[in-house]
Amino acid sequence: MTDFSTSSFEMRPPRFEAVSISQWQSWHWQHQNRLRSAADFDGVCQLSDGERAAFDKGADRFRVAVTPHYAALMARSGDCPIRRQAVPHLDELKIQSFERSDPLAEEEHMPVPGLTHRYPDRALLYVSHHCPVYCRHCTRKRKVSNPTTAASMAQVEAGIGYISETPEIRDVIISGGDPLTLSDARLDHILGRLREIAHLDVIRLGTRNPVTLPQRVTDELAALLRRHAPIYVNTHFNHPAEFCRESADALKRLVTAGCVVGNQMVLLKGINDEAKIVMSLNRGLLRHGCRPYYILQCDMAQGITHFRTPLATGLEIMDHLRGRIGGVGVPDFVVDLPGGGGKVELLPDYIVDRRSSEHGEVVRFRNFDGEEFDFVDVAPP
Repeated sequence: MTDFSTSSFEMRPPRFEAVSISQWQSWHWQHQNRLRSAADFDGVCQLSDGERAAFDKGADRFRVAVTPHYAALMARSGDCPIRRQAVPHLDELKIQSFERSDPLAEEEHMPVPGLTHRYPDRALLYVSHHCPVYCRHCTRKRKVSNPTTAASMAQVEAGIGYISETPEIRDVIISGGDPLTLSDARLDHILGRLREIAHLDVIRLGTRNPVTLPQRVTDELAALLRRHAPIYVNTHFNHPAEFCRESADALKRLVTAGCVVGNQMVLLKGINDEAKIVMSLNRGLLRHGCRPYYILQCDMAQGITHFRTPLATGLEIMDHLRGRIGGVGVPDFVVDLPGGGGKVELLPDYIVDRRSSEHGEVVRFRNFDGEEFDFVDVAPP
């Protein structure tokens, strides 16, 4: 397990041993040298026969792309949480009858292309089909990595126009793909246009770059975000092994730029479905100014059921976190309901018993340590 003090450059595999530090720290170089084929992983890690077969059989379903930075965090052999998220697996080819290509019905709630308006006061603006790493658990496999779903500037402008004409919208999430794959100039333009809309209270930016391409969070980008502050940045660390010096630097730049930074962890089988892993993850995030915001139950997207855990697993993790880490380190455990039903929060059941008394109902609670306490819920007058 790595930590925020170790640089991915120091961990780089033999394939990249001749790369200079200046190249490694260039986000453009990282993009241009992403691993895309099984052959690209020679000198990085030892692929299993099943993984090599998944490259061939799944090529037309969901592309592969892994930055050298993220690949450097992988174990050279055997299973590891980074590899599971980045390298294709034969289980991706197993399509279950209940899975959906658009599990959250985002396309059904698009008044204009690329703009999902599902909640009354919130909208999601799709600005890019591209990501530095194509995560194998992606809920938008129908769009991400597919060049035909690229968001033109005209489409983005139409979405901004809809937001401008819809005063009920107070909160906009800029998403993709990953918005930080855009140039600084284009991102600056989009943020500037949104800032001109008087009824917007919140502008959010969803990005996994602090994890998969932290070199993208440059001083110039931080200055850009500072000009449009406050920007609420939600990133996506799933495991402590994703921590390194570059990601610490990225988070520091975001926080220093006045961004409000939160983390959305997706609960993934065999990766982060243990309370001790989530506790370590959340403590590391808090140490670097990033608040654990959501634990998301894995969606019913096609080809990712092998990543899904029972709902009970998430509830057990939540039960363990409460009382063992301060409230700021306890995220909401949510299920984003299929068909556009929206997010619902799930909580462990802390009520043991109820009984009547002369003062009102006595509710017996258990705490994080299993102790029980009576609380009088006074009767209404």
